[in-house]
Amino acid sequence: MTSESLILFFIVALVLVGGAVLFSTFIAPTSKNFQKSESYECGVPTKGVTWLQFNVGYYLFALLFLVFEVETVFIFPWAVVMKQMGMTAFIEIVIFFVVLGLGLLYAWKKHALIWE
Repeated sequence: MTSESLILFFIVALVLVGGAVLFSTFIAPTSKNFQKSESYECGVPTKGVTWLQFNVGYYLFALLFLVFEVETVFIFPWAVVMKQMGMTAFIEIVIFFVVLGLGLLYAWKKHALIWE
């Protein structure tokens, strides 16, 4: 009984989402001209080329930054409960640091930390 209700839930969810997408495509206005596709920011007309490619280095640095920010999010609660959990918490954080260290070594090996 549970699996049938779960399948029915997903079918209903897909139908509702698909119906909403189809409904919005049918009722949305479709007037396209040059001014509609032009970039507009802060009320000032654009000058020069508006489509610029960014260096992949920005992406890699942002990704590494997020990884190590998430690390700090996990370290602070661990530090609070370390005494109550004892050796289990210590082993878990050591494994966590080993995995992060391996990720850092991999990024270093791939020269992701060198800005060129």
